[in-house]
Amino acid sequence: MWRTAAIDRRSFVKAAGIGFLAALTPRTLMALERADAVYASGLRTANGSFAVATVSERGEIIDQVALPARAHGMAFSPATGRAVAFARRPGTYAMIFDVTGKAEPIVIAAADNRHFYGHGAFSPDGRILYASENDFDANRGMIGLYDASNRFARIGEYETYGVGPHDMTVSDDGRMLIVANGGIETHPDFGRTKLNLNSMQPSLTLIDAKSGALIEKHALPPQWDQVSTRHVDIDDSGRIWFACQYEGHRNDLPPLVGSFAKGEDLRFVDLPDETTRRLANYVGAIAVNRKDGLVGVTSPKGGTSVTIDIATGRVLREDVVAEAAGIAPAKSGFAVSSYEGDFLGTRSDVAWDQHIIRIAPSRRV
Repeated sequence: MWRTAAIDRRSFVKAAGIGFLAALTPRTLMALERADAVYASGLRTANGSFAVATVSERGEIIDQVALPARAHGMAFSPATGRAVAFARRPGTYAMIFDVTGKAEPIVIAAADNRHFYGHGAFSPDGRILYASENDFDANRGMIGLYDASNRFARIGEYETYGVGPHDMTVSDDGRMLIVANGGIETHPDFGRTKLNLNSMQPSLTLIDAKSGALIEKHALPPQWDQVSTRHVDIDDSGRIWFACQYEGHRNDLPPLVGSFAKGEDLRFVDLPDETTRRLANYVGAIAVNRKDGLVGVTSPKGGTSVTIDIATGRVLREDVVAEAAGIAPAKSGFAVSSYEGDFLGTRSDVAWDQHIIRIAPSRRV
């Protein structure tokens, strides 16, 4: 199991800093101009250190820059060309960088009594960065707001109206924040230990992006209160797809994938029992390919990647991918990474982290 070292702002800047800019500029810029797609992901190198990398549509590493600690999720703004890598929970740093290397990276730190949950999203215009955070003393999920016009200074926060927010995203029109509250209480004094598995409160919330007011809250049915809602994405119609990780008995067959729209109840995908077993009750990542009308999920525990048809909810394919990690839309279907170093079928001497993002070009996928 990976271990994340503690990091402070000074050591992060020293390790990343202008070196990231210098490393990214020539090759990434060329790749962005020539490739159908470029991806980004955190990774662990062969010597055990951590880095963030850009990756070609063929799975080849374009650039790789050392980081002082493990990253987790990432986000990208097509409007500005900026991407961000968030520290893995309970980390307290994030790094924002221009994927073309036109600006020096910016490192931000979580506020006092807060830590990042490893995920976030940009507003459609790229002016605000939203980050899922934990008010760990009050056991409240929060969203931190950061101003892109002022070096991502923290300008406020909203409640997520739930416990243990993990992934989040923003509606296409920028008016609504969508949060997967996993329902699991944690505190940095106890590392990554889950403190309330017998009293979980998983939910999905819709929040007004302008005011922070709660629009809707969707709690999971009582019989599935140990189904932790973890990751979200949005399809072309604005429908929200979510993926879950089950904290109950391993022989149960819980719902792991579902969807809903504003004003509707949650609707679970009726996965075949064998598919649920192959996912090992754990979905580590979800992605929507809007062009193809597909939802893809991965399970590192099950070593499986599953592709689902949006229109019918039918499983179209299942692929064996040992230690399957990240997933993102590709020109056709999905790009999948693994902890064992596979990315789109190309093997590298690294361990890819849990999530990947597509960063170029800006196309409807």
